[in-house]
Amino acid sequence: MKVKIVNKSAWPDPEYATSSSAGMDLKADIKEPVVLGSLERAMVPTGIFIELPEGYEAQIRPRSGLAAKYGISITNSPGTIDADYRGEIKVLLVNLSKEPFTVNPGERIAQMVVARYEQVQWEKVEQLEESTRGEGGFGSTGRK
Repeated sequence: MKVKIVNKSAWPDPEYATSSSAGMDLKADIKEPVVLGSLERAMVPTGIFIELPEGYEAQIRPRSGLAAKYGISITNSPGTIDADYRGEIKVLLVNLSKEPFTVNPGERIAQMVVARYEQVQWEKVEQLEESTRGEGGFGSTGRK
């Protein structure tokens, strides 16, 4: 699938690391390092603008390495880039650790996954069909 891109960053276009990768890394398009204190958040620009085909979205997800090693995540995870959005992709990072974290220029800060979606049309009914699970939620299926 071809997707139009405008890259105003100082870095190469996002790309897949391997032939089986689902996501492409997005890099921080900043001129100076940004320090995130404990529980602080910052909107980090990427310099990337895309034009997705109708019926597709780009999901902006945390990088597992940053989350596991440093407690860095994305507050609105996954962020959604709609097909009709033409602005710059920015990543809302949050530092969930107790230590400050420095985001450096060109650092890989998030993953972008392009996915197909469908819009629904509601069918109003008086009740839903029974299921094995019923109304059980939030841990109702156990810890196995």
